[in-house]
Amino acid sequence: MLSPCDEEYIEKKLGRKLTALEYACFENLWSEHCSYRSTKPLLRTLPTDGENVLLGPGDDAAIVKFSDDIALSIGMESHNHPSYVDPYDGAATGVGGIVRDIISMGSRPIALMDPLFFGEISGEKNRYIFEHVVAGIGDYGNCIGVPVVRGDLVFDKKYAGNPLVNVVCVGIVHPDKFLTARVKQPGSRLILYGSSTGRDGLGGASFASRDLSEDSEAEDRPAVQVGDPYTEKLLIEATLEIAETGKILSCRDLGAAGLAGASSEMSETFGARLYADRVHLREENMNEVEIFLAESQERMLVEVRPEDVAEITSIIEKYDLKWSDIGEVTEEKKYVISFNGEIVCDLPIDLLVGGAPEETWSGSSYNVTKEYTKPRTPLKELCLKVLSHPEIAKKDWVSRQYDHDVQLRSVSVGGGAACLKLGDAGLYLSCGCSPRQIFLKPYEGTANAVYENAANLAAMGAEPLCIVNCLNFASPVHDDVFWQISESVRGMGDMCRSLGVPVVGGNVSLYNESDEFGTQIPPTPCIGMVGKGDVKIYKPATAGQKLALIGKCKSGMGGSLLDEITGCGGEAPAIPDTSVLEQVRSLVNNGRVSSATDVSHGGLLAAVVSFAGTADLKLSGDPVETLFSESYGRFLVAVEDEKTLEGIEYEILGTAGGHALKIRFENEDLVLEKDEIESALDSTTKIMRY
Repeated sequence: MLSPCDEEYIEKKLGRKLTALEYACFENLWSEHCSYRSTKPLLRTLPTDGENVLLGPGDDAAIVKFSDDIALSIGMESHNHPSYVDPYDGAATGVGGIVRDIISMGSRPIALMDPLFFGEISGEKNRYIFEHVVAGIGDYGNCIGVPVVRGDLVFDKKYAGNPLVNVVCVGIVHPDKFLTARVKQPGSRLILYGSSTGRDGLGGASFASRDLSEDSEAEDRPAVQVGDPYTEKLLIEATLEIAETGKILSCRDLGAAGLAGASSEMSETFGARLYADRVHLREENMNEVEIFLAESQERMLVEVRPEDVAEITSIIEKYDLKWSDIGEVTEEKKYVISFNGEIVCDLPIDLLVGGAPEETWSGSSYNVTKEYTKPRTPLKELCLKVLSHPEIAKKDWVSRQYDHDVQLRSVSVGGGAACLKLGDAGLYLSCGCSPRQIFLKPYEGTANAVYENAANLAAMGAEPLCIVNCLNFASPVHDDVFWQISESVRGMGDMCRSLGVPVVGGNVSLYNESDEFGTQIPPTPCIGMVGKGDVKIYKPATAGQKLALIGKCKSGMGGSLLDEITGCGGEAPAIPDTSVLEQVRSLVNNGRVSSATDVSHGGLLAAVVSFAGTADLKLSGDPVETLFSESYGRFLVAVEDEKTLEGIEYEILGTAGGHALKIRFENEDLVLEKDEIESALDSTTKIMRY
């Protein structure tokens, strides 16, 4: 509902009471999900320009130049609350929504990433949500023929009752042919096409802007949309074909706040007059509020000159899609809707779109860092616990549900970054963040999230082009939460400036709290990064190769996986020197190393196991800190001859291969047999077979 203050403010501006439809429009378009009213001042501080940025934040998706004849469209969205209430449909429609953001730019979607955050996998309900979210993403992506090439998985008790489902989509379009979402010409027609409008998804934008309650699964289910990937596939092809005509003036998908959101935001540059009774419906006796606020899926809105309507709609009909001419763009900056001959909405469009007063919250810092206490658990047991944690263990149960190879562009999906072939170059994709570290140090943790994704690209020899983000937080009314948001945005901006990487778009998802579980999510500013480099296939180290470590281990136990398992505490990782990224890129691209991976989640132990499987190593320092610190700025590389590393600082750790992982410290030896490692890594797959 609108707050009493907002309602009073609006009615004072209008000099009258709101109609039912006007109230619903403001309720949704002034919601946090649509208006960003709590975060606009923070978002303005981010670096959004760059030599390759053709269109930055503010549209359905950003456009970034990749080559002379290829531009990338990239967007990131969340579907968090719907995915708790109805995991399968919530996640599936999250994919459908971000894909439509991409096609509304006139671009073909070519890749998806899905960073996901759930409650502990030991909980039956959490497993149910996990299983059905993955199925929803896989089924929808596979049906529309867009590969899911990367993802991230975090399991933490604080996500119980409020999982996070974030999705990144990347598309391609000619740099001179992309569409935008703002109307261009008064007198042009507004054509709605795609699925018929029903009552599903009513109030979805306002639903996404409030906490989840104990009764959400029953009460809020009507706010969750139901998707149809087969119609979406037709929508993709129809939209791309009508875009090729060059006769689409503007285009927008119908997402949050349904037709009201799309038509008002699209018409903001001028105005619009719309007719609710012209909209094609799939249910009888729908009123004007239901028609304009329903978030039925697979619908698009385009602006077309009157003389081009016949040509455009004939293409739409060719794909067996329905369409309606629902109104026109007007000179007067008003948003007017009639229904059965009666005016049911008559608003200044600038008040409805972008007119929400910005929220002012106060932030309060905190210090929750605990002094490091070395765990008393035997070293081998600690190793097996870390390797069996679902964030480190094999993700086969998830990845095998996704078709990585559809469209035949995917070259490599292993390692930390995926590679797709575009022309003669490689498109690189990485995503994720480390919420536990960010909770301890929001500024440093978010800066490191950007760095970590850049490190994933550097290990493949690629340079970042841009990032998008999804700012997932609890309620900003809490002083500590607003401080987390402020510090996270500051850390993101500073690291992006340091790396020369623009922030071209994203999404804000606040109020991620659960009354049912009494939990607030940890700060989760999730990053999606896109980069460019030579086409490469990720190759782990092979038996007999020498393993070298570039970079020094520093304090980084706080917020680590070992900290999560044992409660050992310690300082969260500091921000590393970024110069090592260029150093590693040069080594990879000049063939001086056979392959590389960065050291991050799970520390050096997880990096060695994922990169080499087994090895014979000699390490220095305290065994626990050496193996499990998650300090950044370190890379594990494989070489045939260490002479190729001359001129840089490195340490030879040992040799890859063998029947076990053997690690010798000064006062302790560790042996993990191959079958012990495999059993630990297979733990999540075993759980999901329950």
